[in-house]
Amino acid sequence: MKRRYGTLVLAMAMMLSACSGISSERLSYGILSNNTSEVPVAGGTITYGYSSPFQGLFDPAFYEGEDDFQVLEFMTESMFKVNDDLTTVPGIASWQESGDHTVFTFKIKAGVRWHNGDELTVEDWKFALETIASPEYTGSRYYSVEMIKGAEAYHKGEAKEISGIKVIDPYTLRITMNGVRVNALDNLWSYPMNKKVFSGIAVKDMPDSDPVRKHPIGIGPFEVTNIQPGQLVEMKRFDNYYQGKALLDGVQYKVFDDKEIVNLLEENQVDIASAPRDAYASLKQLDQVEVLESPELSYEYIGFKFGSWDKETQQIVMDNPKFADKRLRQAMYYALDRKGIIDQYSYGLGSLIETPVSSSSWAKIPNAEINTYDYNPGTAKALLDEAGYVDRDGDGLREDPKGHSFIINYDAMTGTTTAEAKTQAILQNWRDVGLNVRLNGGKLKELNDFYEAVENDDPSVELFNGVWGLASDPDPSGLWRATDLWNYPRYSSKRSEELIREGVGIKSFDKEYRKQVYYEWQKLINEEVPMIFFAERTNITAVNKRLQNVRVNSISTIIEPQTWWIKEEK
Repeated sequence: MKRRYGTLVLAMAMMLSACSGISSERLSYGILSNNTSEVPVAGGTITYGYSSPFQGLFDPAFYEGEDDFQVLEFMTESMFKVNDDLTTVPGIASWQESGDHTVFTFKIKAGVRWHNGDELTVEDWKFALETIASPEYTGSRYYSVEMIKGAEAYHKGEAKEISGIKVIDPYTLRITMNGVRVNALDNLWSYPMNKKVFSGIAVKDMPDSDPVRKHPIGIGPFEVTNIQPGQLVEMKRFDNYYQGKALLDGVQYKVFDDKEIVNLLEENQVDIASAPRDAYASLKQLDQVEVLESPELSYEYIGFKFGSWDKETQQIVMDNPKFADKRLRQAMYYALDRKGIIDQYSYGLGSLIETPVSSSSWAKIPNAEINTYDYNPGTAKALLDEAGYVDRDGDGLREDPKGHSFIINYDAMTGTTTAEAKTQAILQNWRDVGLNVRLNGGKLKELNDFYEAVENDDPSVELFNGVWGLASDPDPSGLWRATDLWNYPRYSSKRSEELIREGVGIKSFDKEYRKQVYYEWQKLINEEVPMIFFAERTNITAVNKRLQNVRVNSISTIIEPQTWWIKEEK
């Protein structure tokens, strides 16, 4: 899954030091927390705390943010599993691959049940693939089916079925790709949809339908029993879960103000929470709380808006010339004291990044081969002068090359107590080199309002501060092509498109060849600066020590929740 905050990418191994008698065991890419030698005890309900109102799109085909994704991790599952080392392995589905790498025959386990009692069959998976490939589908995941033979014709309304999908029997599905792709399994959509439940609902109406908004079902260890929009999701144990009953009776996913999280954890009203960074120091002082740090496999960035999304052609249109001169973009990069801002406003929880590839990935180009855009206001000013952005009236602010007033709107989100101060520091960095960058609308936006404006290409949005999760494979597809809805900057170039295609082509089965392709792509992005890469982020998860067997890694903070249990206090 791709996520706004994001999805899967190669991560660094890490170790948490043991403290207060609670052991933390190092795994290859994960951490097993609060692990004791005691026999697990069944029963009890926990509260999972989150700090922003959720959107409430509770189906993998339609969710957009981390807020909804975390609920989905309790209630449903992929057909595959991803190990802590981020390799894709069989889960509900296993597979055989043809010698030419174009045909995959999948077998799913019998007896897997939906929360309404229906048995999972490959018809449910086929239905999900068809939903995402539908001409009516307006979500962002078409990239995960486009590699299937016949998907393009189906997506354009030129075919009534996807020719590359064939049901052999209720437990066997054969998928033929439209060509060789190195990362076919990494990108293939692997979440089923209950065909019976969604039958009769037009694809265009699904995001607002009851099975997504009010009564979602899945195949995971917990089923949803109650939703209070934006605030609370109550789940109970699903007794027919295919891997056996969960140990917990239930889970409450509850939204709190981020200022309350520390007190709620201290008072045992919250058992586990994705904690804001500004709570880090306070959380470390709590004896009954274990603070787990994991690289998020995501990057914070500042994106330039180069254009808009054409809904009819399903492609970006680069129709905004404001940031056409790359010297302006490069100057804005040099003008930012990224490390100082991370240290002061993110408590040092992050490291600088220069390309959209994880620093621990085999495909990451060494910094010595690219420009690291170290903080240098002098270089920024020189580039702006060279590009014709000069102060003509002596007010300390630069006009554009034609002598007109030059103002840039900047959008950022609420969510932490330092968000406002951090934003003002960023704006001041640009003002220090003579650029008049203003907070759009005069204030920060709440998460949903922010993404509504950015996704819909609100004309007032020109420069925006976002976060993207990455994928286990370094393929930039899904975020960087002209056909990718999630390409929020609306940037593309002919060479970028060529390299992205080459990176998954037949020659790229040679890993060294593929690495060099991605090196070249990163050099291109580093030179063109379609966005300013701010930092790789560190995820903070706070866990009450009474909650046992919680494991986090760079992919998720909710791993196998059916094994979580509550240790009785003595």
